[in-house]
Amino acid sequence: MRRVFAKVGSTRAYAAAGRLVAPLDRWMMRVTGSKFGLGSMFGLRTLLLTTVGRTSGQTRQVPLLYIERDGGYVVIGSNWGGERHPGWSSNLLAEPSALATVSGRQVTVRGRLLTGAERRETWDAVAAYWPAYDKYAQRAEHREIRVFLLEPVAGD
Repeated sequence: MRRVFAKVGSTRAYAAAGRLVAPLDRWMMRVTGSKFGLGSMFGLRTLLLTTVGRTSGQTRQVPLLYIERDGGYVVIGSNWGGERHPGWSSNLLAEPSALATVSGRQVTVRGRLLTGAERRETWDAVAAYWPAYDKYAQRAEHREIRVFLLEPVAGD
C-alpha cells in the first residue's frame, strides 16, 4: 500500500493537494499528539516538528515523514519538490533546538543538517522508505534538498 501511495505521492497533483490539506494534517497531529495524521492513514511514520520562526520568533509546526537513524529522526526538506526550501528547514538552520512529537511523546531535539557522504547514505535510506523523494529531487533541480537528523537532547 505504501509503495502505491508513494507512486501517487510523486506527482505534481499530489503535491498541490498536499499543500492544501497540510493544515488539516497539522491539526489532526496536534490534537492526537502525533498519534494520527493523514500519513498514518497510509502506514507512513509521521512526526510533528515544532520550530521557532527565524523572523517572527513564533512557534511553527509541520508534520513530516521520518525514518529513525542513529538514535534520532531523519526528516527531509523536500517542499514537495518546489524550487524553494521549506520554511521549517530555514528555521531549523537558524535555531537548531526544536520539539518533535512522535507517537504521543514529545522529544526535545537538535537539528543537524547532513552533508557529503552522510547525506547521500541517509538519502538512500529515506528514498527507500518514500521513493517519491527521488522525484521531488528531480523537480527541485536548482537546489539540493536539505536532509536533517533530529537528535534527541540528552536528559530529555
